[in-house]
Amino acid sequence: MASASRIVGAQLLQQQGCGSCLPPCSLNDEDLAAYPGLVNLLMGLTNHMDSSGLSINLAQQMEEARKELRLCRANWLKWEVVHRLLQEALRDLGTGLAPRDRKFLEVLEQQVVVAELKRMLDLGPSLQGTQPSLLGLESSDVLELLPPNQEVEQMRKSLPMELEKRLKSKCLSVLSYYRPESDGAGEIARTAMLGTLAESLAAEKQRLQEAHARHQELVGLLEQQKTAYPQVLLRCLAILKRLAREHRLGAQSELDRLNTQYLEIKCSAMFLKIRLEELNILLETYTPEKVDVHRTMRDTLQAAVSQEEQQLATSCKILSNYETLGPEFEELVKEYARLQAIIENRRWVLTEFNKD
Repeated sequence: MASASRIVGAQLLQQQGCGSCLPPCSLNDEDLAAYPGLVNLLMGLTNHMDSSGLSINLAQQMEEARKELRLCRANWLKWEVVHRLLQEALRDLGTGLAPRDRKFLEVLEQQVVVAELKRMLDLGPSLQGTQPSLLGLESSDVLELLPPNQEVEQMRKSLPMELEKRLKSKCLSVLSYYRPESDGAGEIARTAMLGTLAESLAAEKQRLQEAHARHQELVGLLEQQKTAYPQVLLRCLAILKRLAREHRLGAQSELDRLNTQYLEIKCSAMFLKIRLEELNILLETYTPEKVDVHRTMRDTLQAAVSQEEQQLATSCKILSNYETLGPEFEELVKEYARLQAIIENRRWVLTEFNKD
């Protein structure tokens, strides 16, 4: 069931062999695994729903209503184009025109105004008994404002040519916008281009509709991927955490031990290298000749130190003997020192006398 849920969660919206598919929905493996019957329900719904979520019967009725709406819209647009062309023609009435054109536009304006008034006065059957007519007027009162029949007939004969001329001018404007390179072509070439303008615009519209449908399809796929990718990334992240916990952290202690052992060996090698350099310096500094001289100097100094130590011991012994004699001996010593000084002084005087 887990494998089936995984397949449905990834490919439910793109079932092959089905006439329709479910609209975009956010389903993951956990949802389908938690509700096993949901898979069969969704597969069954694909036979009764279209991609927009409507039932097949209702979608067919909607398509028929759209076709009828398109026909009504096309019919309305046809008469709306004629009405706007007439309105644009009537706006030229105030400009400087030839008498014949001016008369044509005046009769046309009169005809249009009467038609508008007649339309407003011709109320529907459901409102005729409940609502009075506008200003108490009837349709027959408005028809009296029509121009003479002769002028109306002349206007009707000229009207198709006038509409054709204005409609052609509009089509040429559309052609200039759609194909700017046609402005430099001749009149005959531009007229020929007008023959294929409708097909070109229809093909362009069809292409745009297909591009829009493709865009909607890609948006749906993007939503599915936006839902699926985070789940995949979370599963990958969980796998990476597990691998890091089981392999990386498990081998970390062994790696630390090897690194410690390597550093210890490297430190020992460094200490030995430092000791070797120290011995080399000592070897270069103290040659055998210098060692012999230093050894002789050391023996001499040791002998002198031994002699001085002996003298020091003898002096210390004599001083200790002197200290045992007491204060009377100290007075004798001072007197002896005084007499020695007098003797030395007199010897110096005798020496000086002998020199003279």
